[in-house]
Amino acid sequence: MASVEEEHHPMPDGSAGLEYLTGPSRGMVTWLTGEDLDVTLGSNRMLRVDRARPHRSHEEPLAGLHRTEDGYEITVVGSHPVWVNGSRVTNRKLEHCDLIEFGEDGPLSRFCYYPEGGHVRRMVADILKDGLAYVRVSRQPVVNRFLIAFVVIISRLMRETTLLFRTGVLLAILGFTTLAWFQYQLNLKLEQRIESSASRLEGFAGVLIRAREEALTPGDLKALSQEIGQRLSVTAERLAELERLSTASGRVIAGSIPSVVFLQGAYGFREISSGRMLRHLVGDEGRPMISPFGQPMLSLDGGGPVAERQFTGTGFAVGKAGAIVTNRHVALPWEKDANIAGLAGQGLEPLMMKYIMYMPGKEAAVDIEMVQLSKDADLALLRPLDVSDPIPGLILADVPPVPGDEVIVMGYPTGLRSMLAQTGEQFLKELQESKDTGFWSVAARLAKQKLISPLSSRGIVSQASAITVVYDAETTHGGSGGPVLDVNGRVVAVNAAILPEYGGSNLGVPVAKVRALLEAAGLD
Repeated sequence: MASVEEEHHPMPDGSAGLEYLTGPSRGMVTWLTGEDLDVTLGSNRMLRVDRARPHRSHEEPLAGLHRTEDGYEITVVGSHPVWVNGSRVTNRKLEHCDLIEFGEDGPLSRFCYYPEGGHVRRMVADILKDGLAYVRVSRQPVVNRFLIAFVVIISRLMRETTLLFRTGVLLAILGFTTLAWFQYQLNLKLEQRIESSASRLEGFAGVLIRAREEALTPGDLKALSQEIGQRLSVTAERLAELERLSTASGRVIAGSIPSVVFLQGAYGFREISSGRMLRHLVGDEGRPMISPFGQPMLSLDGGGPVAERQFTGTGFAVGKAGAIVTNRHVALPWEKDANIAGLAGQGLEPLMMKYIMYMPGKEAAVDIEMVQLSKDADLALLRPLDVSDPIPGLILADVPPVPGDEVIVMGYPTGLRSMLAQTGEQFLKELQESKDTGFWSVAARLAKQKLISPLSSRGIVSQASAITVVYDAETTHGGSGGPVLDVNGRVVAVNAAILPEYGGSNLGVPVAKVRALLEAAGLD
């Protein structure tokens, strides 16, 4: 009987063998050393190869193998089914690497012919090829076919791999390591680009930081509540002194208050090409992300709220047409902000998102729109979209002021803070308990309780020309766009800028520029 030898045994010169790919003898080789051999399949699905004998008392063989000059020829005995390379045969000359399946339940074997002897060694490619060949020729169901092929490939790779295969695995690991290093370098470059983009947005982010710092917090309300008594006392003293100095000034202030409006707005930036808005980046909890420098992280691809810059200002009504006069830098607040001027070079443009006004004594806000911008002065004309409740207009002076004239400046310096300082402790307590100190909601609360009213300050004109009027009436940011009135209540200038380095002097745009703007808009 031909012996069954495992794959590491030396093979006879010029001999052949059956290599078992599946079944109980998987991974083993039977060397074929006889001229005529019988192949029998046992009950345990194990093939047995014996020398052919004419008279046997046991089971009939499946097939016979007959030696030829360069291999073996297979001949099927009786009607037993035998397949070579997936085709059923009765007689066939076997070639090197032919796949043979003996019987319906027989294992898959490969015929190997080695003319010069050697060892049964397989490269990885051969092992994979064997697995694919089994999938192609096996008559098992498709799922079983792939499962068996996978198990065979894995087991053979674990047992039959050579130094070349292990070297290949090492090279693959080195390749993946190199790839990971290059990916790391690409990530570094990407981070640098992101940081570069973030630095270009620092200007606008800085503006948002200032806006956030100006926003009201519970701590601000507490401080205001503590200082309210002192502020009211000082305000009362100043008003009393103002009344004492000039009874006419009191009448001017009282008559002008309904015409001086509180302006409130917000703008953002959008990409010109796509229309996408610049937004906050948010984290997993939906909160805006902050950079290591303490600034909000912004992106056109951000999933958070639109990054908006909030601002306040003052305006006043003139004439009977309902036009609202204010500064150009209040109507277009982004024009003089150097921190965000660079965004235009990145394909972004400013967009006014919300612009409203509150009238003293009125509960509801009114949306406003742009009418006309001055080309040579810091002036702009606005108008309310709802004209059902007209605003009384102030009268423009016929002649400019001269140095030494007394003027009254009206407006909303410091925006919401100055009005909150005049509300009283009860209002501040209710606002603090509500925990709703948002930019828009605080203004709405003040209007609902009819607490929106401009502040007034008195001063003396120190210089007047066709370009500017200089006076020392007290005011600050937020009061821009307010009227500068003479003792008769007529507008002589529009409050525009502060010069603290010159003893608190302020600049106003002469009334002649206002007349020219109204004429250009057809509202004279």
